Amino acid sequence: MNTDDILKTAKQRGTEMGLPYAGALLPSEAHQLMQHHAKARLVDVRSRAEWDWVGRVPDAVEVELLAWPGSRANPAFLQELTQKVPKDALVMFLCRSGGRSHNAAAAATQAGFGECYNVLEGFEGDRDAEGHRGNLSGWRFAGLPWVQS
Repeated sequence: MNTDDILKTAKQRGTEMGLPYAGALLPSEAHQLMQHHAKARLVDVRSRAEWDWVGRVPDAVEVELLAWPGSRANPAFLQELTQKVPKDALVMFLCRSGGRSHNAAAAATQAGFGECYNVLEGFEGDRDAEGHRGNLSGWRFAGLPWVQS
């Protein structure tokens, strides 16, 4: 699939899901956009602890939405995002499983970022029957690039 087809599908998903931002991407689609769309930026909104202990996506922009410990809201989230990512970028938000990244995409859209997407499944994906992540879905499960800290 080329980048235009990916974006069309993502926007269609967004409409079907009633999202307040441009659309929703699968991890493999986000990775392809990172590689082939000049304005695409992946923004990882997990906490510093998650980046350090769980793993990082190479070339992702890291901006905590909630800080560890305690999952405290980062009051400087939009300011940090604006410093690191141009408002005319195609911004793809990634978190552990898709919840925080949804909130980040909505907040960024309200703040004037023109094209925001949530990366469905997140970095670790859904929990399996034993309550573990990373075995059913997500960035790592898809075999996409990541590094252990």
